[in-house]
Amino acid sequence: MTLSIYLAGQIHDDWRDQLKSKAKQHDLDLKFSGPQENHDLSDDIGEQILGQQPNQIDRDDAASSINNFRTQLMMQQADAVIALFGESYKQWNTAMDAGIAIGLNKPLILIRPESLVHPLKELSNKANVTVETIDQALDVLVYTFK
Repeated sequence: MTLSIYLAGQIHDDWRDQLKSKAKQHDLDLKFSGPQENHDLSDDIGEQILGQQPNQIDRDDAASSINNFRTQLMMQQADAVIALFGESYKQWNTAMDAGIAIGLNKPLILIRPESLVHPLKELSNKANVTVETIDQALDVLVYTFK
């Protein structure tokens, strides 16, 4: 059984690579997708496709519509979503992606540190599983294959 996992969360560090590497060590039959990890491309895609926009607000809006289209397609194809909330970056996209996963009725593993228990309590309550580390999320996937 191959599972498709959408990895939602910030794109500024290597947490996805860590999770993928650990999944490979466990020989899990997983296929991963996620947001566009090239930050410049993600920000520029609206203008690359639609042409120069008159101001920053329109530029961001054009890019957001295309990124949202991509995210919705990939999430609809995913069997489950892992959403990582870290402490270093603003987590608006992660919250949006977790909300989309819930709306699509996708099984959701929420990773959030102890310091974010209170601000994420409602979202955590809607997730199927809430853990504090990437390793714990991976343990959930390992258990799924037993």
